[in-house]
Amino acid sequence: MELKNRVRELRMQEGLTQEALGAAVEVSRQTINSIERYKYKPTIELALRLAQRLNCSVETLFYFTE
Repeated sequence: MELKNRVRELRMQEGLTQEALGAAVEVSRQTINSIERYKYKPTIELALRLAQRLNCSVETLFYFTE
């Protein structure tokens, strides 16, 4: 199984740049970019902060594919 996410999709729905989302959850723009490109798997704490800022559950934001 592979971990996927909807960070880019939901970030854009909220009208946020990578930089603005990063600032809101206290990480760099590069970290947001890496998450969106599946190069970095966030910690549980960061996943919770992202979900809270993007107004969704962690399960909606991150999911597994086969």
